[in-house]
Amino acid sequence: MKVNVYKIDGSVQEEIELPKAFEMPFRPDIIKKVVHCFQSNARQPYGQYYFTGMRRVGHNWGPNHGRARIPRVADGDRGVILNNMVGGRNVFGPTTKRVWYRKVNKKERFLAKLSALSQTANKDMVKKRGHIIPENITLPVVIENRFEDINNVKDLLTTLDKLGLKGDIERSKNGKRIRAGRGKTRGRKYYTPKSILIVVSNKENLEKAVSNLPGVDLVTPQNLNAEILAPGTHAGRLMVITLKALEDIKGWVI
Repeated sequence: MKVNVYKIDGSVQEEIELPKAFEMPFRPDIIKKVVHCFQSNARQPYGQYYFTGMRRVGHNWGPNHGRARIPRVADGDRGVILNNMVGGRNVFGPTTKRVWYRKVNKKERFLAKLSALSQTANKDMVKKRGHIIPENITLPVVIENRFEDINNVKDLLTTLDKLGLKGDIERSKNGKRIRAGRGKTRGRKYYTPKSILIVVSNKENLEKAVSNLPGVDLVTPQNLNAEILAPGTHAGRLMVITLKALEDIKGWVI
């Protein structure tokens, strides 16, 4: 499969052949399994206070009152302590003894990574994932090595705009919303859609610039995995990769 190599001004520099790693068949089942393992291993065990629901004084009225013999508050007939009472104990509450960690074979992890990587070259999958791309661009977007020397947001946005990819960052920015559910009170109030994945051989210069762009991730080829390439188990991420980084991927074969 041949793709264009773009300059930082958006023009085409040359045409090259993609490595064999981009020819791996699509295996959504393996990708889903491996990504779920990554997500499970990132969980922090949590549990409840061992005395939850028991910090009440409850008295049993005894027989001959025409009421069920359950512990009740002293100044009323409200039931307490038992698991079927409002504010009572939890029978099978969360515990820190639960093992969240899941193992997955090395070959499965590698297969999932290559399978997700191959879909970054599939224009239909990238569009299906919601990314906004120009019609005449080749995927993945391979760019010259001077791209790694950019060290500020202004120049980075200018380059992405010339490539026709700035619209995808705007999509991520406009898609930011308040998360549904309990996570709002646990330090993750906002949800931001994933945007461009930038792969470089050295991220020292770009790191600060990318950190200010919503939904954009910056990694080296050594840090690529199925979860980064297919967030939420959905393959087809829009990827921008430099020639140096592409050279590191050439040795990836099963």
